[in-house]
Amino acid sequence: MIGAAVVVGGGLTAVFWPRPTMVDMGVVKRGEMMVTIDQDGRTRVKDAYIVSTPVAGRLQRVEVQPGDSVVKNETIVAHMLPINPVAMDIRTREQARAAVTVAQAALRVARAGLNAAIANRDYAESSLSRTQQLVDRNAASETTLERAQQSFRVAMADVETAEAEISQREADVANAQAQLIGFSETGLSASVDASGSTDIPLYAPADGLILRVIQQSETTLPAGAPIMEIGNTSNDLEIVVDLLSTDAVQVKVGDRVIVDDWGGDTTLSGEVVRIDPFGVTKFSALGVEEQRVNAVLRFTEPSSDYDGLGHGFRIETRIVVWEKNDALIVPSAALFRSGDGWSTFVVSEGSARLTPVSIGHNNGIEAEVLSDTLSEDQQVILYPASGLNDGANVSKREIE
Repeated sequence: MIGAAVVVGGGLTAVFWPRPTMVDMGVVKRGEMMVTIDQDGRTRVKDAYIVSTPVAGRLQRVEVQPGDSVVKNETIVAHMLPINPVAMDIRTREQARAAVTVAQAALRVARAGLNAAIANRDYAESSLSRTQQLVDRNAASETTLERAQQSFRVAMADVETAEAEISQREADVANAQAQLIGFSETGLSASVDASGSTDIPLYAPADGLILRVIQQSETTLPAGAPIMEIGNTSNDLEIVVDLLSTDAVQVKVGDRVIVDDWGGDTTLSGEVVRIDPFGVTKFSALGVEEQRVNAVLRFTEPSSDYDGLGHGFRIETRIVVWEKNDALIVPSAALFRSGDGWSTFVVSEGSARLTPVSIGHNNGIEAEVLSDTLSEDQQVILYPASGLNDGANVSKREIE
């Protein structure tokens, strides 16, 4: 009976003995830590060129395709034909002829002014020479010599002014005569000559690739209409990141950038080169109004490391706003609010010990420990339950 009572008592004791709480544990460690701002970005060519129509005319069908290589001032990327001159009435034609007559008369007046200026310059030069001789013989004062020098310089300036006016009047004559081009039937037929002599070739403005063709079909376009975009994707790529304004104030020019998920096998590096000084109001996918600021990043890797990236490609970036090589790190999942500060449960001899801790930078995964209440290699409880108390027995949960 005594033996049976001992067995029953031992069984009851084993059944009702308090069991330790199963918890997940992490380790306080020392190592490298960084705080980053993660945001999607897109690549773009820093200096992209828009090829546009130099004059109003008819664009011939564009034969080049996106991705074709071009050479500056050598590769012809498009052809244009001038449009037919607009027919003018008799009054407009006579006004144009009168404008030519007025411009030619103004040119003659300018040439006469030049002759007068040359005569005044020659007289001033002779007067200066005579005055210099008198001064050398002490027959004239220095003031008289200075007055003669001034008169000569003024005469020289008048000559230069008259020459410039002649150039201006000659340009006015050419401009007035240009208004008469194509008014006669002979000029009109020459301007629409079907022999192709009026073809206007458009050359590539830079070395690189055709990024996109905006207008490919044959059509009539006004002057300045865009046709295509050209850029150099091999060594002229940069990254544009759309940051929240609250994140942008933490970013500085020169901050290190880590480029992930761009399609390659390696992680690329870069740096911040510019932060726009103005924000733009945008709406998120949930309809929340946000202030966004563009930050421009550049690659610090050679272009061969990101071969294949082009204009407008999506990538993921991490801008490093703080980093430390020898930081005491605790998992953020082990921290919880306790009053006005932070606390964690440290595992000591199978028991959970409530420990206040002072935290510095926190990136959401790891936190920097500033106080001496934690030390390296200590175990802490991750995601502590609300019912966990100081001194409770705990045991590490084994993951099968």
